[in-house]
Amino acid sequence: MAKKRKAKAKPKAKARQMVDEKQLTKGQLRKLTALRKSLGDEIAEKAFAAWFDRYASANSEPADKNAQTIVETLAPLLAQNKLRIPRGGYLLTRGRGRVIVTRAASG
Repeated sequence: MAKKRKAKAKPKAKARQMVDEKQLTKGQLRKLTALRKSLGDEIAEKAFAAWFDRYASANSEPADKNAQTIVETLAPLLAQNKLRIPRGGYLLTRGRGRVIVTRAASG
């Protein structure tokens, strides 16, 4: 009597579950796909996770300190309804201890 062959085990997709692809941006997804093609799934997942940790910590700081200062200054005024920012852009200027928000010139 002939021996029965065992069914081949399917490769596990465990490595792909480490990264939630739905939460990634288009560029991050492209980087992950390129790493998978060049390094293989398991190594690519580890490399991408290490890169993503460094990427996330580098982007957590504000890129522009002046923009952060403007946000900190204007946010309380917006919350108190003492400031209205017009549609279509605005211009911020300083004047005698205050920040002046004016409508940007069209044209």
